[in-house]
Amino acid sequence: MSKELMDALDLLEKEKNISRDSLFDAIENSLITACKNNFGRAENIRVEVDRDTCDFRCFADKEVVEFEDDVMDPLLEICLDDAHKIDPKAQIGDIVPVSLNSKEFGRIATQNAKNVILQKIREEEKDAIYSEYYEHEHDIVTGVIQRFIGKNISINLGKADAMLNENEQVKTEHYRPTERIKVYILEVRNGNKGPRILVSRTHPDLVKRLFEQEVAEIQDGTVEIKSIAREAGNRTKIAVYSNNPNVDAVGACVGINGSRVNLIVDELNGEKIDIVNWDENPGNLIQNALSPAKIVAVFADPDEKSAKVVVPDYQLSLAIGKEGQNARLAARLTGYKIDIKSETQAKDAPGFRIEDYMDDEEDYEGEEYEEGEEFEEGEYSEEEYTEEEYEAEEDAEAAEDEE
Repeated sequence: MSKELMDALDLLEKEKNISRDSLFDAIENSLITACKNNFGRAENIRVEVDRDTCDFRCFADKEVVEFEDDVMDPLLEICLDDAHKIDPKAQIGDIVPVSLNSKEFGRIATQNAKNVILQKIREEEKDAIYSEYYEHEHDIVTGVIQRFIGKNISINLGKADAMLNENEQVKTEHYRPTERIKVYILEVRNGNKGPRILVSRTHPDLVKRLFEQEVAEIQDGTVEIKSIAREAGNRTKIAVYSNNPNVDAVGACVGINGSRVNLIVDELNGEKIDIVNWDENPGNLIQNALSPAKIVAVFADPDEKSAKVVVPDYQLSLAIGKEGQNARLAARLTGYKIDIKSETQAKDAPGFRIEDYMDDEEDYEGEEYEEGEEFEEGEYSEEEYTEEEYEAEEDAEAAEDEE
């Protein structure tokens, strides 16, 4: 029996990730429950389980009384003659542990003990799964799409199911059952039926975690992701900084012939990614964030968190982007409210002097774009990437269409 019990405990520990100590506690509690069901009480009953051999014994601590006729409750008291059979030194008033035969327990008591053990195993299994996925909160995991629940999607993560709500789905993506997908864990809650895991495909940190997986320089801390701004399914801007002057932050993220960034673009189903250099100077940062548009001048006000930008006339549409996307993402990336104007518009503005812009950096005007509501991080985009080169064909085409 002990060998079978030990094998069962080893199997549960490996498959369910349940500690042996928890299982031993469950066995002890189940035996006490069986005693209570069999005898009607269990306040003086002890259970000892050998952790090494899995042997167990049940004891009832009984008070020694002088004569058998003095025994009022056989479960609580024992006469002196019977006590001497267990402990020859026992005296009246002493507590003597009397061994109980668990094999004599009835069927109902045995079934109740079994249920206690099974309940403990289920609780420990849920806690183990919760702890495992709680450690991965705010990280990415790979799962398999199972089924659609209304407009939400159930995703199997291996030991637990996660829920991808409608508002966390990318509108341009098409999800199919049995398809493998990477998701970002937003929150892990411990519910009555097990952990409830909420995941996302739209969160900016999904892109951040993908870069951390693919770029060795980010993993070792040489390159930092300072900021990300994302419009899921369309474009992401990401600002990176190198702690080593000999390492090009943008080049490290792009990879040779775009090998690294293209893997991430493929995972995001073609979402464009613009990678720019982070700069502590807000004027330079804003200029980088508005890439691929060319900038004439930027004037940034750190106190007001606002900036004015001047671009060539033919670059105005490109700087603003289709439906204002480029300027909007740049505002989220930098945390600045950005106002873009073409050179003609700026020169016609009252009190405009190009020297005012050039002295303190650069400027941007036109339409105002507020800082992103929730995230403040960067971007990089395209289908083909080279280390020193950014392609902006689609933006250029959009600019020509608007002009």
